[in-house]
Amino acid sequence: MASPLEYGDPPQLGPYVLQARLRVGPAGLVYLGQGADGRAVSVAVLTRGAALDPAARDRFVTGIREAAASRSGVRGWMARAARGRTAVADAMPQVLAMNGGSAPWVATPYEPDRAGAERFLEPVLVRGTLIGERHGPDFAPHWIRDRLPALPAPPKAAPPAVETRRSVILAGAALTVLLVLLAVMLWLLLPRGEEETPPPRPLPQTTFVPTPPPVPATSEPGRPSPSPSPSESGTGTPGPRQGDEDDGAPI
Repeated sequence: MASPLEYGDPPQLGPYVLQARLRVGPAGLVYLGQGADGRAVSVAVLTRGAALDPAARDRFVTGIREAAASRSGVRGWMARAARGRTAVADAMPQVLAMNGGSAPWVATPYEPDRAGAERFLEPVLVRGTLIGERHGPDFAPHWIRDRLPALPAPPKAAPPAVETRRSVILAGAALTVLLVLLAVMLWLLLPRGEEETPPPRPLPQTTFVPTPPPVPATSEPGRPSPSPSPSESGTGTPGPRQGDEDDGAPI
């Protein structure tokens, strides 16, 4: 019975878009998918634990390859003889596509009344011992409780051209700033000689201009010239003569 996809289910495997769950088992999960041409397919994928088990993964991939070989008629009888107890029968569904990497899966045509890709999950889980179910204690792989699908690693997306160009520009700018800082540090650390004092600038030549003598003031016409004062002329009021003092007579 189909059930909706759950968290962790791949939305697409190869060219097939997954639409629902058909079966969940200890060895793997079976999905209902649709191809690009609209064909309904049954897709079986191993669980994560089974995909990490080299022996379980080899049994799954070997069964798919033998079914494809028997359907194509190439070494069909050799494939059936090699499988022995779990021989690939002609009723095995036709293999449409497969992936044999770290997360192998197989796609077959979907027929509601017939088993599809889940037929390839039957030889993955070995019951009992390698000798047979009737010999020895029961055997269960360590991954039997893991029911999550094995998904291939997503491809690494190439960085956009714009981001690459921006990264190159930023790296170049950072390198330029680093070189400038390094040059400044070297210039500061290098020993430098005493700085020479520039010679003093010569003063401009001084030019002496002689001062002309003062010009005497001239009297205006019609006005008497002032008489010189006794102090200026050098003569004072005439005093008594020496002979008059000797005579003692009034003048």
